[in-house]
Amino acid sequence: MGKSIQITEQCPLDIGLNMLSGKWKMAILWHLTKGTIRFNEMQRLLPAINQKTLTRQLRELEQDGLISRHIYPEVPPKVEYQLSEVGATILPVLDALCSWGKNYQKQAKDQF
Repeated sequence: MGKSIQITEQCPLDIGLNMLSGKWKMAILWHLTKGTIRFNEMQRLLPAINQKTLTRQLRELEQDGLISRHIYPEVPPKVEYQLSEVGATILPVLDALCSWGKNYQKQAKDQF
């Protein structure tokens, strides 16, 4: 999105989908539910994502208030990410999506 969400009187579902759109955002948020993660650690958790894309997705999540970033004044730079208070409220949504995925996976496996 490269974007900050403009909160208007648009559909609440559109707001949520816009904030979470992006191939990696849900996975990033899911990993952050486990606690604070450094940039390089996130890259290891998501080996298929390139550095530029990870940086962009993290910036968008930060701009939208779902995560916070803490930069430590050291060399080399140390940057940590964590869910913000608002971001933590998405945990039930992620849990529900995970449960749905497991059910779908089981049904698809049984079907084919």
